[in-house]
Amino acid sequence: MIKSRQHTHSRFNQHLGAALAVLLAPVAAHAASSAAPPVQTMKEIKVVGAGDNDFKADKASSPKYTEALVDTAQSIAVIKKELISQQGAVTLTEALRNTPGVGAFFLGENGNTTTGDAIYMRGFDSSTSIYVDGVRDIGSISRDVFNIEQIDVLKGPAGTDNGRASPTGSVNLVTKQANMENALSGSVVIGSGKQKRATADYNHVVDANKGTAARLNVMVQDSGAPGRDIVNNKRWAFAPSFAFGLNGPTRVYLNYLHVDQDNMPEGGVPTIGLPGYSSPDVARPLISGARRVNPRGFYGSASDRDRVKADMVTVKVEHDVSPTVKLQNITRFGRTEQDYLLTSFTASAANLTGTSVDNLRLARTSRTVKDQTNDILTNQSFATINLETGALRHTVVGGLEFTREKQLNHGYIPASLGTLETQSIYAPNPHAPVIGLAPTRNGTGADAAVNTQSVYVFDTVKLGQRWIFNGGVRADHFTMDYHAKAIPTGTTALVPTDLRLSDTLLNGKLSALYKPTADSSIYALVATSKQPPGTNLAFSTNVNNPSNPRYVPQHSLTKEIGTKWDFLKQKLSFSAAVYETTAKNEVEQDPVDLQYYQTGRKRVRGVEIGLTGELARNWLVSAGYAHMDTEVEVGKAITASGINALTYTPKNAFTGWTSYTLPMGLKIGGGARYIGKLLRGTDGAIGTPSYADAYWVVDAMASYAVSKNLDLQLNLYNLADKDYVASINKSGYRYTPGAPRSASLTANLRF
Repeated sequence: MIKSRQHTHSRFNQHLGAALAVLLAPVAAHAASSAAPPVQTMKEIKVVGAGDNDFKADKASSPKYTEALVDTAQSIAVIKKELISQQGAVTLTEALRNTPGVGAFFLGENGNTTTGDAIYMRGFDSSTSIYVDGVRDIGSISRDVFNIEQIDVLKGPAGTDNGRASPTGSVNLVTKQANMENALSGSVVIGSGKQKRATADYNHVVDANKGTAARLNVMVQDSGAPGRDIVNNKRWAFAPSFAFGLNGPTRVYLNYLHVDQDNMPEGGVPTIGLPGYSSPDVARPLISGARRVNPRGFYGSASDRDRVKADMVTVKVEHDVSPTVKLQNITRFGRTEQDYLLTSFTASAANLTGTSVDNLRLARTSRTVKDQTNDILTNQSFATINLETGALRHTVVGGLEFTREKQLNHGYIPASLGTLETQSIYAPNPHAPVIGLAPTRNGTGADAAVNTQSVYVFDTVKLGQRWIFNGGVRADHFTMDYHAKAIPTGTTALVPTDLRLSDTLLNGKLSALYKPTADSSIYALVATSKQPPGTNLAFSTNVNNPSNPRYVPQHSLTKEIGTKWDFLKQKLSFSAAVYETTAKNEVEQDPVDLQYYQTGRKRVRGVEIGLTGELARNWLVSAGYAHMDTEVEVGKAITASGINALTYTPKNAFTGWTSYTLPMGLKIGGGARYIGKLLRGTDGAIGTPSYADAYWVVDAMASYAVSKNLDLQLNLYNLADKDYVASINKSGYRYTPGAPRSASLTANLRF
């Protein structure tokens, strides 16, 4: 059970002190009135309250992790809401900047733009490994953090925890729940880029005796993007939560989430003029000398859109059978609908017209559309059992999961998406008329459904006070049916494609942990993860595509050695780990017979260091460093530069944030993040940059407590006004500019 514990201990101490004063008053009065009081020595009474650590978490939220983080043999980063709030982060992508080397570095390919939280982690795309309260959250949308208590970033293999997954980790968003404390808080934000945002969080104890509570979180936003024209993020959401029986052995939580977004999508700007750019046309070498475009320019159309509706209903039941046995069940239905239209572009020789660098014009011929609905229905049951067998103490977690996921996509008549006139490279007009815009479905598209039955068991074994062993195994049986209709080039008839894949995935993990002291550990871990074709609920009939159902799952093995230490009475945590992940069964073409086989193998070796918590009274810190050495061990190079490394993966990355609260109620903070060079993929593009340069960004924050009910917080972003590439697409024709220097002012209210 996750509770908001702000001010809880201070109130408890006040009430306890008042009660003690009332109870001891008669004793004091009697002693004062006695002529010759006897000498008495009263027993010392100590009142101890453990303050909540705003940055450091004690445990991961998943019930599969039964031990404290310091006793968990795996790299897990927990990002708490206070850190997110101090930085003014509002999306999952922004919050994940607190984990080094994890981010949305990939813009898209083939003229398309990746939508939503396109997360890369330790060298691999982890976008399909995002969870909410332990349940897979499908749909390529941007997730808001207004209803999030903390974010757990699981580094390394997640196959034993979640089933089919990215080779290198997963992200779990932990939502706010109703609790037994009356509280009301909210925030109002204004800032650069016409930022306007408001949130409210109200928790009410309905019945203290029965443990019934209700909570409501709401959010509304209408904001532009600093340094960008036209781009806009407009959304509203609400999330009611009800809890029953919080004081008893059986607890029931009922949660609902509704999100409505109406955004202007970001398609990027041309890479013309960036380092490494040269003319894509050998007949016009003069383009190599073209100056860089203004990153503020918008190369899409004002008719573009990204509309999202998401609904999620969750029922969670917990029952304490006995002090040693606990049962839990989660049932969820979720639906996400996305209506997306983007005027994208490819600044190739054919689309880049003009005879001089001053009159270059861009043909915007790529109208990207996504009309997609995702559904998920799941029921997950698990039990936690504590028992002893001789000198061994066991904590066993076992569970069953039944999940049905569906994805429906509709295709459109290309001509119905409209045509646009060419635009000046240096003065694009997003309001230029779109000729023939009347989006019409043409009967093409795809319908996919996957049914999964899963069973797993974990056993954490403690031997004495020094040793902890953990083993886990999971089996997932899935069946995916895929039905698609397409119109082949040069024809007018719909051609259906029906594909099916049924398989059973087995994953496991094994670890050993030694505790030199009560607040430290040294561990070793080995674990597997598997990712079958169609993880994104789409199959392909192309023999060079790993989503072809003819192929077996990608298999990864991770080995990790690390150490964790809690210092300063468990207020500050330090972690360090070295790891190696090898992913095999990659699809490669044989250079002799030109056939495709699963002979490819990729490898990531890395070091990660983290420091989180309270350095001293009122001084908080969160920092991390990651070094990743990646290569393709078997297979051809996948980077445009030909360097043997993995794409969109910085070799070095750092993130840090610290804040200090002064006695007069002033809180100051700041941080920096570093992202190393990003190598893009290769697709035959000519003249485009093969990488994005490394960069540093520095931010700052100041907050002042005007009263007990009001704080004012000023955030300054990119203090040095660093010009950098936040993400780049596979062809290298487009990139997303990093946000320039900007600011926001937040009024935080509490009652």
